[in-house]
Amino acid sequence: MKEKLTAIFQKSPYGYIGFIEELPGANTQGKTLEETRRNLIEAVQLILDANRQLFEEELKGLEIIKEDFGAVTA
Repeated sequence: MKEKLTAIFQKSPYGYIGFIEELPGANTQGKTLEETRRNLIEAVQLILDANRQLFEEELKGLEIIKEDFGAVTA
């Protein structure tokens, strides 16, 4: 499975601001464009991990079926 995400970068007086168009909350900043790209990858990973933890807590005690859905690759 491949999912295409769109990174948006905006120049600012302090460097760059970056965010993912399809993933609200995935945003960051950096002094250089490359630093902002690296920070954005980390921001996406943190959001996915946080969402996973929230849902695991919410689903505790419920009868569910959990299966691997696939991986997002670059």
